[in-house]
Amino acid sequence: MSKPKYYMTTAIAYTSGKPHIGNTYEIVLADSIARFRREQGYDVFFQTGTDEHGQKIELKAAEAGVTPKEFVDNVAGEIRRIWDLMNTSYDKFIRTTDADHERQIQKMFKKFYDQGDIYKGAYEGLYCTPCESFWTESQLVDGKCPDCGREVKPAKEEAYFFKMSKYADRLIEHINTHPEFIQPVSRKNEMMNNFLLPGLQDLCVSRTSFKWGIPVTFDEKHVVYVWLDALSNYITGIGYDCDGESTEQFKKNWPADLHLIGKDIIRFHTIYWPIFLMALGLPLPKQVFGHPWLLQGDGKMSKSRGNVLYADDLVDVFGVDAVRYFVLHEMPFDNDGVISWELMVERVNSDLANTLGNLVNRTISMTNKYFGGVVENRGAAEPVDEELKALALAVPGIVSKKMDDLRVADAITETFTLFKRCNKYIDETMPWALAKDETKRDRLATVLYNLTECISIGASLLEAFMPETSAKILAQLNARKRSLDEMTQYGLYESGTKVTEKPEILFARLDLKEVLAKAEEIAKAQAAQNEAEEAAKAGAETDGQKKGAEGKACGCGTAGAGAATEAGANAGEGSAETAIDLEPKAEITYDDFAKMQFQVGEVIACEEVPKSRKLLCSQVKIGSQVRQIVSGIKAHYTAEEMVGKKVMVLTNLKPATLAGVKSEGMLLCAEDANGKLSLVTPERPMPAGAEIC
Repeated sequence: MSKPKYYMTTAIAYTSGKPHIGNTYEIVLADSIARFRREQGYDVFFQTGTDEHGQKIELKAAEAGVTPKEFVDNVAGEIRRIWDLMNTSYDKFIRTTDADHERQIQKMFKKFYDQGDIYKGAYEGLYCTPCESFWTESQLVDGKCPDCGREVKPAKEEAYFFKMSKYADRLIEHINTHPEFIQPVSRKNEMMNNFLLPGLQDLCVSRTSFKWGIPVTFDEKHVVYVWLDALSNYITGIGYDCDGESTEQFKKNWPADLHLIGKDIIRFHTIYWPIFLMALGLPLPKQVFGHPWLLQGDGKMSKSRGNVLYADDLVDVFGVDAVRYFVLHEMPFDNDGVISWELMVERVNSDLANTLGNLVNRTISMTNKYFGGVVENRGAAEPVDEELKALALAVPGIVSKKMDDLRVADAITETFTLFKRCNKYIDETMPWALAKDETKRDRLATVLYNLTECISIGASLLEAFMPETSAKILAQLNARKRSLDEMTQYGLYESGTKVTEKPEILFARLDLKEVLAKAEEIAKAQAAQNEAEEAAKAGAETDGQKKGAEGKACGCGTAGAGAATEAGANAGEGSAETAIDLEPKAEITYDDFAKMQFQVGEVIACEEVPKSRKLLCSQVKIGSQVRQIVSGIKAHYTAEEMVGKKVMVLTNLKPATLAGVKSEGMLLCAEDANGKLSLVTPERPMPAGAEIC
């Protein structure tokens, strides 16, 4: 008997930069649903990926001095790295720069045009570049973009438009007759009352003001607008062909069972996307779930606001499963959740270290202490056992119902209800007291069996949410993972099984002060990197003209400038003999210059900074002292090349911590027009410590 199919997707991540933990929450949420659907017996196909076209990408690539394709290749790789770091079990990672996707978008655009759904016109309105959206004056909020709150600018350009109104009545009818289509219900009401019922405006579906997009085949000065391009990944990724040659995978999996997206893009997925599908003659997805946001403090995470938390930083401190647990547990069904370092520590200590970790450790330790590690059900039951058994058998069904309703936070809470009840059972039965009475040996064995059995059930349920922790617990109990059907049967843990001799500490208790100190180091490193990126952005020409040959002498070793500074002007060997003119900075006095202390240093040791793609850590001899200096020059020098070099050092720069490593100065570099760096070195032999004046 074949399994029923379940096709689910996340929104594809926009490749404008590294995803923060709020973005990462979605892939973890989707993964927990995918894993649980597999447990329920579904043949799951789970797709995610990256959205890689648009004006914002074109601008960011220009700022970075690379091509748009080079830029998105780098960011897409970073996104996939983080998705993999979080142990997510996706089946397909699509990129909208994939050749087969681009071909289908071009064919779809032509089909829409040929059947009269698209026409050429001109657009004049207020444009938000970060959101890539046009707005009317009445749609603005306090004169700014209603989606992101940023500035908008007047814009006018020739464009193709999709006739949204042609399909509006049909979409309204579908929403009214399919109450499960948009979830939560609050999102449905918002779409109906704010957009559909007042009347849909035609949608701009091409652009001419930038080039980084999929060209319209019959009018190549136009590129397909990002939303038509991006939304269609849900069908192109599984083999849709506009000419009627779709793959068996598409025929099997479409329509999607679930589009899991953030609430901020619900309009695109429940209005524009369904209308595109209607125009293609395809069925609509069964459900679109607009999840809430994970907020830092009292606001949405934003790099510009300086309140961003990244998954890899959190994982370095707490571990993968602790981060998965937090984001899943702390996000309500239809309200925003909050994350902070303090809340993470609280949850790790109370829920993971105490409720779960301590329970598993105590149970295994007592089994080893009293019975040499052997778990036996000796049948010495008492009435207090029944409540525990009843809950253990009920929880899997409750969790399944919660997951069917996509109430993932509630599902993980119910799972931990079983662990909490096990802890209460220990207090009720007091195994340490039973151990003192030889006549209670059978009762003691039965108590420990009940605990082991219930932990086995709970650990099996936990797999969808915390897969590594689930596997660790079951391995320590020498138990196999149970199916949902098996969880409805009590007593499947084989009597006579031996547990591990030394239980592993699943989650150590954390010291808040130590964690906050690490958080401060991370924040400083991020601030330094942001400062460097802003400096690079300010120096980049983004008006489409030929990039000027700009360069400047600078410090790459970041105590104040940051790990990613890698800025400066290389007039050194290998660079083109081109004169470089800089925009002059404000004049300074001799007293200003005299505040800075420059000395010759000799690099006596150097190594790469772990987990950093840019940083080298050098031990630099300056006079009789040795300074540790972190520099963003890894792309230009190997650690071996650095040893023995005489370098110029800014020695009185305030120390800073970068990527967890202390830096006590700055190495001076120069940069040519092509971005190649060269360390600034003395022309003649000079002793380490010599003053540069």
